[in-house]
Amino acid sequence: MFWASYLLAALALLLAWPVPMILSRAKWPARSPFTAMVLWQAIALAGGLSMIGAMLTWGLEPLGDNLLEALGSLWGILVRGEPATTLGLVHVFALSAALLLSAHLIFTLLLTYYRIRRGRRRHRDMLALLSSPSDTRPATLVINHPVPVAYCLPGGARSVTVLSDGLLEMLSDEELSAVLIHEKAHLGQHHHLLLWAFAAWRAALPWLPTSQLAQQSVNELIEMLADDEALHTVPPETLIRAVAIVGTGGAAPPENPAAAEGRGTPLLGSPEEQEKIGTVHRLSRLLTPRPPLPAWQRAAVLILSGLLLAVPTTLLIAPGVV
Repeated sequence: MFWASYLLAALALLLAWPVPMILSRAKWPARSPFTAMVLWQAIALAGGLSMIGAMLTWGLEPLGDNLLEALGSLWGILVRGEPATTLGLVHVFALSAALLLSAHLIFTLLLTYYRIRRGRRRHRDMLALLSSPSDTRPATLVINHPVPVAYCLPGGARSVTVLSDGLLEMLSDEELSAVLIHEKAHLGQHHHLLLWAFAAWRAALPWLPTSQLAQQSVNELIEMLADDEALHTVPPETLIRAVAIVGTGGAAPPENPAAAEGRGTPLLGSPEEQEKIGTVHRLSRLLTPRPPLPAWQRAAVLILSGLLLAVPTTLLIAPGVV
């Protein structure tokens, strides 16, 4: 397992910086948001597995030729009191670091879930006071607010779409239909679960710039997926106007979204700035549509995503692989 730890560490470094940087600047994800989403998930999972695996295999290296054998030896040391003369201080440190990082990631995931659930519960209570059910649209609440607002609040059977009076006044029936389809796509495709996972990754590793890039990219991709769902029902020009009104608070869309897109997405920025940039990217994509990725390219990305998960797994459990 000596070389496995080095290979896992190298893979962790690649997935922690250069690979996400390259993917966040690539143009092709807008042509196949689903494929790009799968790749981002594979990068996050493989990166975490490689980080923990590198420390784990380094710490267990004196105890066996593969992970299962080494874990059996460690069990004997911890439970049956077998001698631990082969374990040096550096190995104990590596094992402790792997355990702490694993616990930190799991705890942050659960803590993020708890905070999201608590926030949604408070939001739902507030809506009960400030909104009224729509007379014509099921599972839809209307709030008295002049600014155009539209969002969905997940909650299983209690999921609702929230609209503002300002939005209803500004949009035509077709544009409103596009917004509703867009929001229902978020709920139907369970985008809130993806947002939870990547928000937890960013909270667990805030010092890692790529965790911010990943979260920002995933936020944009789920909006593109919902836009694509709306385009199955409404014309592009209808969706473009609806996105412009909702995304810019009723202001006119930017004259040249492509120019803003060419500057790239900043690494840091307030949520408001990121939302505005995301709206610009969506409008640019809708105004200048590009053909979807060919099937063979989508298949290649999906295969790559599978390999990203298979490589660290193989290095960890395959007997005598290195």
